[in-house]
Amino acid sequence: MVLTALFLAACGSGSNQSSKAASVSSKPSGGAANAGRHSQSGHCHTVSTPPPKGSQHIAKPALKLDPSKRYVVNLYTNCGTIEIQLAVKQAPLISASFAYLVEHRFYDDLTFHRVVSGFVIQGGDPDGNGSGGPGYTVVEKPPANLQYTRGVVAMAKTTADPAGASGSQFFIVTGANVGLPAQYALLGNVVGGENTIRTISSVPTEAGPDGEGSTPSKPIVIAHATLSES
Repeated sequence: MVLTALFLAACGSGSNQSSKAASVSSKPSGGAANAGRHSQSGHCHTVSTPPPKGSQHIAKPALKLDPSKRYVVNLYTNCGTIEIQLAVKQAPLISASFAYLVEHRFYDDLTFHRVVSGFVIQGGDPDGNGSGGPGYTVVEKPPANLQYTRGVVAMAKTTADPAGASGSQFFIVTGANVGLPAQYALLGNVVGGENTIRTISSVPTEAGPDGEGSTPSKPIVIAHATLSES
């Protein structure tokens, strides 16, 4: 398995901007609620592939999250809902960047463009093909003892990028322990929606850019993403 092709994320630069405490929402819009309605059925309802958003030039965030609070991102997809608890204490920069993008609705109408059964599902690319990103890069080395076990969520990067580099693309580990080196920035852990992940993992795939059967044969779309704190 060629990891250079598997974890592909575009990196770019952007100017810093002042940040405020994260504003959060916990209720999806009507369309997002419909997208998540099959969370227990084990099936994906048919949707159209969203058009690529193209090159993004988002200013690099300076947002900080409160380490004493619990932050959960809900991804409402046409295959169900996935809940990710952000690793704010272990990865404050990566968590804040992801929260910032969620709050700016960056992930709405993006896809899981890559599915490798027993390994990972990957999404978050505005180009929809594994080449795009937000226009900035955040670098935060993952814990040296990090193991990429089932349910761990981490950020994608190219092999040319330094350890812990990330843009917007993320992957959810679906194998028991996929044996990756501690090079991919930690984002958090899945705390809900395991059935949805299994459903996505079982979607048939076609040959992708790397020549492997990793491109889903039907669209897997994130209709909406929300952030909640408690």
